[in-house]
Amino acid sequence: MNKNENLFYSFWQGGYEGADHINSCAHPLDMNASNQHRTHVREDYMLLQPFGLRTIRESIGWRLAEPTPNHYDFSFLEPVIEAAQEFDLQILWTLCHYGWPQDIDIFSPEFVERYARYAAAAAEFLAPFSKGEPIYTPINEISFLAYATCETTLIYPYGTHLRARSVEFKRQLVRAAIAGMEAIWKVDPRARFLHVDPLIHVIAPRGRPDQVEIAETVRLSQYQAWDMLSGSIEPELGGASKYLDIIGVNYYHSNQWEWETFNTLFWHLKDPRRRRFKDMLLEINERYGRGRPLVIAETSHVGSGRGEWITDITEEIIQAAHEGLVLQGICLYPILDRHGWENLDHWHRSGMWDVHPDAKGNLVRVMDKPYAKSLIEAQWKLAKTPYYQAFQPHDDQYIFCQNL
Repeated sequence: MNKNENLFYSFWQGGYEGADHINSCAHPLDMNASNQHRTHVREDYMLLQPFGLRTIRESIGWRLAEPTPNHYDFSFLEPVIEAAQEFDLQILWTLCHYGWPQDIDIFSPEFVERYARYAAAAAEFLAPFSKGEPIYTPINEISFLAYATCETTLIYPYGTHLRARSVEFKRQLVRAAIAGMEAIWKVDPRARFLHVDPLIHVIAPRGRPDQVEIAETVRLSQYQAWDMLSGSIEPELGGASKYLDIIGVNYYHSNQWEWETFNTLFWHLKDPRRRRFKDMLLEINERYGRGRPLVIAETSHVGSGRGEWITDITEEIIQAAHEGLVLQGICLYPILDRHGWENLDHWHRSGMWDVHPDAKGNLVRVMDKPYAKSLIEAQWKLAKTPYYQAFQPHDDQYIFCQNL
């Protein structure tokens, strides 16, 4: 693959939060319904146009699309597809965003088989709408999902009693992802795959040299799912280089912390122990080969720091590019605000558009102007570099917002 190949319609991208798992209170989430993205999708896509965001990430939701065993209903995606076609947008589809049908034993062979059937059905439904190579994320954040399912209470009805089986479930998710990719290729040989996981940094607490080794072990565990998919570790799972196609890294301010205390190395406080983002990107770029596509699949901040965050991220990318970074896209995620998984009344204020209810209960989109201004400045700054020009599609024209 030519490392300058343009996989995406636009370098700058937008993602819509699509988690559909059942939270710790046994409440089934449907984030695209609760922020009204599903009913306001055309409006949401129209808002992207002045910023040149022509590639977007959307989630289907296995639990949502398979309401009864082995029976699929993708009709709820039709308005999304129609709006994307109207605005000539490229959708990167996530097939499993933490949720799955509740009748499945997640450790059984049936989990892998059912997922593969669902993946094939989704690809068959979506194939006619893809002008070029469709790009799917089989299972969102395999490493995080294994941790959340087996080492926290975030996903009902699982919990910390499964801690000893966390890596076992990670292996299960890798098996399912591989089976799903094979099933999709049978339906649509054009398919490409984006494998997403958090990019993290973990250190020992101050004055605890005894924790240095375990902290480094935890840090390196971020690579396990990608290594399993590629077959570089645990080849009995069926991994091979062809499965590790496009790597996506998710990066937020909380992705750096102390082991044992779990205290965040706060970005807004400029904690000197933080690792530079450019160095984290360069490490993964070197680890998996400079010819393998790499994209920042999720990044954003909250509140008043949103603009400064994207400014810092852009500067880190530019500096990393001077040291050999090959990056093909940056996805602002979420582009539209989302509420908490556990506290449904807490809106994070993390998107470029916040949502505010009107008298009729409609969630009105309100642009965060400092964030939008910072994005435009970052786009222009990056657009001046030869690095950016190599990856930005030549026919992409920005019509930037005025009066910001």
